[in-house]
Amino acid sequence: MASDSPTLPAADTGHKPVMLDEVVEWLAPRDGDVIIDGTFGGGGYSRAILTAANCTLLAIDRDEDAIARAKALQAETERLVPLPGCFGDMDELAEAAGHEAVDGVVLDIGVSSFQIDQAERGFSFMKHGPLDMRMGAIGPSAADVVNQMAERDLANIIFRLGEEKQSRRIARAIVARRADAPFETTTELAETVETAVGGRKGARIHPATLTFQAIRMYVNDELGELARALHAAERILRPGGRLVIVTFHSLEDRLVKQWLKNRAGKAGGGSRHMPVAEQGPGATFDLPVSKAILPGANEVEGNPRARSAKLRAAIRTSAPAIEDEASDGMNLPPISDLEDAL
Repeated sequence: MASDSPTLPAADTGHKPVMLDEVVEWLAPRDGDVIIDGTFGGGGYSRAILTAANCTLLAIDRDEDAIARAKALQAETERLVPLPGCFGDMDELAEAAGHEAVDGVVLDIGVSSFQIDQAERGFSFMKHGPLDMRMGAIGPSAADVVNQMAERDLANIIFRLGEEKQSRRIARAIVARRADAPFETTTELAETVETAVGGRKGARIHPATLTFQAIRMYVNDELGELARALHAAERILRPGGRLVIVTFHSLEDRLVKQWLKNRAGKAGGGSRHMPVAEQGPGATFDLPVSKAILPGANEVEGNPRARSAKLRAAIRTSAPAIEDEASDGMNLPPISDLEDAL
């Protein structure tokens, strides 16, 4: 039977949510609040938020396994509402569930440890499995990307999303290898990339790390989804509502940082001498802290995944949401183009 008590038993998943204490502190849930966890994953944030206050938690995830975990937690407390879907659509998902506004939004951006640990999901070059990498169950896979995309587009994806300096050499090797036989497994792609860059040569990370990262981000449109999520959070948060975002990659953090600065009216480019009517829209967020919050040394020591984490927080003002187009700024061919070609 589901419980309405704020205290929930700890989950025995082995999953360690990054910067959990800081997330709860900056989200500051209160009794009666409605909070969106846009990246439910293993449920670590959701469980802590539900324990911190007698609130309602809308658990969003496009991963079917994550939604199954959310439904298991729902059996413990009716205050959790699983919502299958993408967090870029959080406002529509929340409204469909009967909530026209919410008091808080938390996002943990990137691939989850659950996804990486499952070889059959194809996220890791360290595990042999099908070359998939999809966080959801639909759309083109990583195999479709490396087997179908033009060499130039592949190079641009690997360079822009992976910040891989040898992207052209890697793309050339991928195209040459697929001419013999299409890629089917993670191992095939990892070995092709490693050979293309001349082996490991004592490198700190595996030679395929950045290529796998780039293709995963492209397959799941991760930056585009993040851009849409920022706009959706702006629309669904009520005045005083709190937005908390944890990122693990410089591209993600840069997008969040610049967007929040823009929405807080701190991006520059305007003039205090302009008439008020020409100043543009009002600030939709206040920034309680201007710089990213980093994990403590003890957490980094105990959880290596936290090493690259950055947390940014913002508070919604009463200004109306700004109606402009969400963009990740990457100028890459949309994944939908590949879907249409398959």
